[in-house]
Amino acid sequence: MTPGPTARVSLDDVRGAARLLDDVVTRTLVQPFRALSEIAGARVVLKCENLQRAGSFKVRGAYTRMSRLSDVEKAAGVVAASAGNHAQGVALAAQLLGIHAVVYMPTDASVPKVVATRGYGADVRQVGTSVDEALVAARAEAARSGRVLIHPFDHRDVVAGQGTVALEILEQVPDAGTIVVPLGGGGLVAGIATVLAEAAPHVRVVGVQAEKAAAYPTSLAAGRPTSGTLGATMADGIAVGTPGEVPFEVLHRLGVEVCTVSEDQISRALLLVAERAKLIVEPSGAAAVAAVMDAPGRYEGTIVPVLSGGNIDPLLLLRVIQHGLVAAGRYLQLRLRVDDRPGALAGLLGTIAAADANIVHVDHTRTDTSLGVSEVFVTLQLETKGPEHCAAVVARLRDAGFDVAAH
Repeated sequence: MTPGPTARVSLDDVRGAARLLDDVVTRTLVQPFRALSEIAGARVVLKCENLQRAGSFKVRGAYTRMSRLSDVEKAAGVVAASAGNHAQGVALAAQLLGIHAVVYMPTDASVPKVVATRGYGADVRQVGTSVDEALVAARAEAARSGRVLIHPFDHRDVVAGQGTVALEILEQVPDAGTIVVPLGGGGLVAGIATVLAEAAPHVRVVGVQAEKAAAYPTSLAAGRPTSGTLGATMADGIAVGTPGEVPFEVLHRLGVEVCTVSEDQISRALLLVAERAKLIVEPSGAAAVAAVMDAPGRYEGTIVPVLSGGNIDPLLLLRVIQHGLVAAGRYLQLRLRVDDRPGALAGLLGTIAAADANIVHVDHTRTDTSLGVSEVFVTLQLETKGPEHCAAVVARLRDAGFDVAAH
């Protein structure tokens, strides 16, 4: 008898998925990351699922699930819901298996993710503002049309497929001590934890959620999946309101540790990976790096953060990098009250030049009601070399007699 969709996943299930995926997925590389190793105080090796086919680990679970459908189910087609990565995984798996796919995506889903999903041949329909709302529409489509719902995380075959990441890590990084994994609905963490529990119980697994979309901490405390509040987060790929029953059972039973990271931490991590590892990842994919950056000395042995995806809209990438530069002290915004007289602005800019800061933007305001008749506000955006340089620039301006009203 075939196990049901909510049956407990085993190491043998993951090994079976690995055989299915042998000629389908890329065995993604692992890359030592010296910059993060210096921050963490331990060896760090990145698992680069951002370089996987379709740009994330999701094709592993989608293909495993869909390859096991009956001929009748394949002929009926499939339906899925996703903010982007699962959508592309399902669309690619459907293309490889000759199955027609309908994918529901939020209305604000990243344009490149929508285009890529359509490029694999899926019929994309955009509804709602979250994955949870898109999932409601996908369930309705499945009930109406007879298509098989390919859930992004709540099915044993999906969890087994995602767990193949852990099999690769254990072979590629035999001294792994801690694997740190982005956590949304829980399929990837559950698959990895399943493998480690049986094959390498000495290896610790840690799930990482965006603090603005973190349903797992409260669910684990309650002992059952509970709905959390979905706040606005750049990490849309792990913004899931309710844990899946199948992955939740694994995390709860195995006592998997879960932590959260802030938007500032995520953007700083993305910036570090881009600058120092020369890799492009999406905010969700950077969450594991953010957790390691935030907790030097917390994790034992060789640390393996999983870069879960690299599908990022270039416009979002620009905003996130700017956010990361601000969080890292590489941008400084100042508002100064300056005398409105010839040469005053030139003197201000000369002082900034002497402090070796680069001016990105200048705004000159005379109409604020809090100003005196002979005063102006000058708002500056500066490129700096880090927090210490920011403090030095402000100190130099004050020493020169400038009134730094806010920064």
